[in-house]
Amino acid sequence: MSSLLLTYAALFAWSFLAATVLPLSSEVPLAALVRAQGQIAAPVLVATAGNYLGACTTYWLGRRAARGLGGGEGHVENSRAGRLLARYGGPALLLSWVPVLGDALVAGAGAVGVRFLGFSAWVVPGKGLRYLAVAWAAAEILS
Repeated sequence: MSSLLLTYAALFAWSFLAATVLPLSSEVPLAALVRAQGQIAAPVLVATAGNYLGACTTYWLGRRAARGLGGGEGHVENSRAGRLLARYGGPALLLSWVPVLGDALVAGAGAVGVRFLGFSAWVVPGKGLRYLAVAWAAAEILS
């Protein structure tokens, strides 16, 4: 396997794990790859895909936990993330990239039963735009 493929696989895995409750940041590996490769599109797509799929895992865990607790919506609605979801609905998921709050938003969306298509429609742009901004900043540093 080529070193470039391994590098992209590592970025994908790191981005995936960063979207779970693990305290990881995927911005530095993304910026490093953008600087090393001199391109933005492929690293942003790989990081966004990994981070989105990690968020899907957290969404699913939130959904399963709520079912196991007999709905669990009262617990979610009393949290900061729950209040954001209740007030702004799906658009609040644009903040799914924010450390700690984003994980709670994603799990809360699963717990309160936000439809998966709607969840995806807000999470993908939120995460993708964040990565695009990081990649653009990393590329500008090269200029």
